[in-house]
Amino acid sequence: MLKIHSSSKQIAATFLREFGELLQRVNLDAVERIYQILRSARDSGATVYLAGNGGSAATAAHWVNDLGKGAKESCRLPLRVMSLSDNVSWLTALANDEGYERVFAGQLENFAKANDVLVVLSASGNSANLLRAVEMARARKLKTIGFLGFDGGALKNMVDEVVLLPTPKGAYGLVESGHDLLCHILTACLAADRAAAENIPARVSA
Repeated sequence: MLKIHSSSKQIAATFLREFGELLQRVNLDAVERIYQILRSARDSGATVYLAGNGGSAATAAHWVNDLGKGAKESCRLPLRVMSLSDNVSWLTALANDEGYERVFAGQLENFAKANDVLVVLSASGNSANLLRAVEMARARKLKTIGFLGFDGGALKNMVDEVVLLPTPKGAYGLVESGHDLLCHILTACLAADRAAAENIPARVSA
């Protein structure tokens, strides 16, 4: 007997329905707290580090662009931000010499200072290299934020602040799409925090 496959329309409709239901479960209070952490980092000149694997590494790289450039619309101080997934030569050197679990923590050793911020993006919440990065961040007194999925994994109880998109394990498409949307929302919040609204002189680039 031939197996009947779902049509593309059925797959699309199911994804959109499940994604809509997932977005209704976003903790907006957590989003507000994360916004305030990023806002404080920007205004104090602290650095925000982002880290993720696979699709989450791509989200981190995209968000660095948006935070570094797009959020400048506020006319406030530019946000100091970098993705720990983007320096391929350094990342692969650490993976080769010290093990893949050290690829982010090894970079943080060179840069991280108290009151900086580490944001980790992970569907499972169990990636060893992100666990080690959070441990390093906590030792250096950084603030830590997790964008997580599934059940939150081990990272859920390690970070200072978390926004969790609860899904069945393996629902990477839903989680990664949701994380990307949350990044856009937070960037929009920072961009809308305009200096002119408080009569603060605009920062002009040299």
